[in-house]
Amino acid sequence: MNCRRILVTGAAGTIGLVLRERLQGYDLLRCADIAPQAPARHAREEVVALDIRDPASLRAAMSGIDCVVHLAGVPQEADWPTVMSLNIDGAFNTFEAARLEGVRRVVFASSNHAIGFHDGAATLDGGALPRPDTRYGVSKVFGEALGSLYADKHGLSVACLRIGTFRTPDRPTQPRHLRTWVSHRDLAQLVDRCIAHPDYRFVVAYGVSANRRSRWSNADVDFLGYRPQDDAEAFADAVEGAGAVEDPVEAQFHGGPFCTLEHTADLSRPL
Repeated sequence: MNCRRILVTGAAGTIGLVLRERLQGYDLLRCADIAPQAPARHAREEVVALDIRDPASLRAAMSGIDCVVHLAGVPQEADWPTVMSLNIDGAFNTFEAARLEGVRRVVFASSNHAIGFHDGAATLDGGALPRPDTRYGVSKVFGEALGSLYADKHGLSVACLRIGTFRTPDRPTQPRHLRTWVSHRDLAQLVDRCIAHPDYRFVVAYGVSANRRSRWSNADVDFLGYRPQDDAEAFADAVEGAGAVEDPVEAQFHGGPFCTLEHTADLSRPL
């Protein structure tokens, strides 16, 4: 598979802006978002308006595309109607439009919050079962399941990226980030590897840098060739010297603070 024409949904978002700068060398990078964007800078870049709630506009944006990098949606916890409209219906619309337009590959921006309620001391790989920590996390589990369905039933090549802590400015600032941070260049490299790899059916990978304290393993997708260059440990003295202390309840889980949002269960009971 040779993916040369790329569509990025959510291109005006925090991650989308970074990918727009760093995904170079393709025949076409089509940047799509409902929000305003800067004009195209060269002949191999296009800017289009796109509402992922509108299947017709999605199909139009995918015309002639080889690979969709799907970032669009609400990027944090929200009420159910918002999550449903943007992250669940939006994901379905995207995969279905890709199928109908003959797009061969989808790289789906999942999240570590799809596995947020796993024991924080455990090391997880891509085979870890879903344990979402929020409605947002549920939507990412749905997107992963949808990707698996479209890979098996319709033959799309699908990569789901459980993205960690992506920051602008590009540095960790909290104790949890020393485990979960992914630098701009590392995430761009991972996306690029998922676009360029010649053949896979369905993979789940963690969007995380080579952090010494990381509890996420990409050993099972080593064939992708992702080789992160950065380590949050370079910022450990500054983070820990600032006096920030990780909440002990949040530290019990991979999802950190998302796990305690609206939490009402008895945490003394084993999970």
